[in-house]
Amino acid sequence: MLISFAVRASFGVFQIPIATEFNWPRAEFSLAIAIQNLAWGIGQPIFGAIAEKIGDRKAIILGALLYAAGLVLSSFAVTPQAHQLLEILVGFGIAGTGFGVILAVVGRAASDQNRSMALAIATAAGSAGQVVGAPVAEWLLAFMTWQWVFIAFAAIILTSLAALPMMRTPQTATKAELEESLGQILVKAFKDPSYTMIFLGFFSCGYQLAFITAHFPALVTEMCGPIAPGSMLHSAGITTTSALGAIAISVIGLANIAGTLAAGWAGNRFSKKYLLAGIYTARTLIAAAFILTPITPGTVMVFSVAMGALWLATVPLTSGLVAHIYGLRYMGTLYGIVFFSHQLGSFLGVWLGGRMYDLTGDYTAVWWIGVGVGAFSALVHLPIRERPLPKGTAAAA
Repeated sequence: MLISFAVRASFGVFQIPIATEFNWPRAEFSLAIAIQNLAWGIGQPIFGAIAEKIGDRKAIILGALLYAAGLVLSSFAVTPQAHQLLEILVGFGIAGTGFGVILAVVGRAASDQNRSMALAIATAAGSAGQVVGAPVAEWLLAFMTWQWVFIAFAAIILTSLAALPMMRTPQTATKAELEESLGQILVKAFKDPSYTMIFLGFFSCGYQLAFITAHFPALVTEMCGPIAPGSMLHSAGITTTSALGAIAISVIGLANIAGTLAAGWAGNRFSKKYLLAGIYTARTLIAAAFILTPITPGTVMVFSVAMGALWLATVPLTSGLVAHIYGLRYMGTLYGIVFFSHQLGSFLGVWLGGRMYDLTGDYTAVWWIGVGVGAFSALVHLPIRERPLPKGTAAAA
């Protein structure tokens, strides 16, 4: 999770270098990243089903191979269409090495009383990857081309497979869950309005996270005021807004380690749906406050810490809510379908960010759309019925 997300979180750093080298509009590489996110969403339930059918390790190996292949082939791409096509491989690779497969493993391995925290710890590993991903990419770009950075990242992805022999996946599903087929549980979930609301609510999470990951470094580079000589940031060696943009992504990931663990702790003690509604409300207020004030190095850092504390805090709560209501047996597939909504939001956030930048010259309008969808997600979680569906073949009432 750490390595997979370190690479994924770095793509925003390549926005300006790739667009500058080929003289592309910002929307071209944005569309490539958007397609990556959409492919990740499509691949998530597929890899969840693969893991449940042939085993978690085989699914992860397949994902890592696709991830590495997509990065290596992308390093040779010289047209927007080639990048956009090859990002499908990268997206499927992230699906095989990310949340859907890993969180299902953790969910089955954890006890009921520790599941929210266990899911939070696994999610925090992704945040730890985000801490190092963007700064490492920025550092590597100082002495090698973006093509060689992609190849180096592909090699790093493959090293993550060394963790597989240490993985244990005990099955804690109940007898009733084992007797229920995937088709039966899917019918029950699709008929349940709560599943629809979880699906819709996760959309804004994807929109906000993907937009910020892909465009925030460029936004900071171009819209932030200068870093004053003698300031704390300047003294720490952050002298350009380009470096500040990469560091901002790292700070978001660092703050989210604490935020995600706090969400896991709270998820064991309080209603997950109300916690999710609160997180989306807080995100909405923080994003609105940021865009309404002048963008300075100070506000960038404050925003990064505040948004970072809420960044992936939704993931252990959403995956835990799916496991609580629908059981563990097909958690990977059910969460994967919910995650597809997240990635639809990711696709729109990344693509719309580039498209509206090319039309308007800044990110203000698309930022306000993110504020609006965040408020929608806060509201849509409130009617969810947070109780387990009865096991068996009968559809839920």
